[in-house]
Amino acid sequence: MGDILVYRDMSEVRPGRLEELRAAMAELAAFVELNEPRIVSYSVFFSEDGSTMSVVHIHRDVESLEYHLQVAGPKFPPIAPLIRFRSIDLFGRPGDEFVERLRAKAEALGGGTVTVHDLHAGFARLARG
Repeated sequence: MGDILVYRDMSEVRPGRLEELRAAMAELAAFVELNEPRIVSYSVFFSEDGSTMSVVHIHRDVESLEYHLQVAGPKFPPIAPLIRFRSIDLFGRPGDEFVERLRAKAEALGGGTVTVHDLHAGFARLARG
């Protein structure tokens, strides 16, 4: 599977802020699509009752994820008052220095855990473009 990284974060939606958060995340997703051509996928999911939000993105390499944090990073702080940030799960190993940057992101959004999941076995069929 090489350098592919799958990123997932999870947050609780603050009471009464769901519609504002939905609008902010739609705007962020549109921004990412326009400004990050290397990202494979970027998706925002809400639980059925609207109490939690998960953001999942797939990157072909750590450079794509680093670029995402650089380009979209300034868009994250205004979202922080709308959520209670809980966790980041990263599937793939980008290196210790980068994991520390993710921990800083989690802290900036109000805390939460960062867990790295090492690849054991598998493959990906992603078209190179």
